[in-house]
Amino acid sequence: MTIIDAVLGDFFWRALLGGLGVALVAGPLGCFVVWRRMAYFGDTLAHSALLGIALSFLISVPLNLGVVITCVLIALALVLLSRTRTLATDTLLGILAHSALAIGLVALSFMPDVRVDLTGLLFGDLLAMTRQDLVWIYGGAAFVLTLLALLWRGLLMSTIHEELARVEGIPVERLRLALMLMFSLVIAVAMKIVGVLLITALLIIPAATARRLAHNPEHMTALAVVFGVMAVSGGLTLSWYLDTPAGPSVVVTAFLVFLMVYAGARQSRH
Repeated sequence: MTIIDAVLGDFFWRALLGGLGVALVAGPLGCFVVWRRMAYFGDTLAHSALLGIALSFLISVPLNLGVVITCVLIALALVLLSRTRTLATDTLLGILAHSALAIGLVALSFMPDVRVDLTGLLFGDLLAMTRQDLVWIYGGAAFVLTLLALLWRGLLMSTIHEELARVEGIPVERLRLALMLMFSLVIAVAMKIVGVLLITALLIIPAATARRLAHNPEHMTALAVVFGVMAVSGGLTLSWYLDTPAGPSVVVTAFLVFLMVYAGARQSRH
């Protein structure tokens, strides 16, 4: 047996590898959530993941693929509906978020032959990580990070000053759609880690923590990855020794790191 087989054969190491893979991509993407103030948008896509799970069972496709497709469709619907300006954006997000979550739960209740661990879906089931999940996580992370690297300048310009970006010929709308696609992929791969109700926390908290210490956008993305890794490692350790739920433990650890960094920054100013 090789070292790799031994590591992948142990559920704790699979969980750690899966969590670290998500942290690598959630950090940079979370920075755009913070910069663009898209936290509620992230919640909407995360809640729609449960609808994607129900549709996956209905049309017999892999769960991750069903979640990605559903999240992309919800994101496109948000773009189209927001252009009508009949409802405020936050109102529209609230309607779609809770409606998608409720429809997903109701749809699953009509599938008595399908056994679904709702607790695991809602709050994560990190310790049940499989080798196939790791392939999804690292494949999705590689795709998103490559896309981010290619679109970095345009995304940053349209985030800082959208009108100026339009004047310079940057395709703002296409970049927004690409960002939504990346969000959808991250939600699909992170679902196993922290669950659909806590995914946005893993995107926002490390990025918000990094913002306190960062000197430029690139520095912030690097720090967000570091804090995400700390949250995953600390959360898993907490779960191992205290027998607490793995997903919520990761988020609690991220929050504790956030508090320590902000308290430390305030002390240094005095």
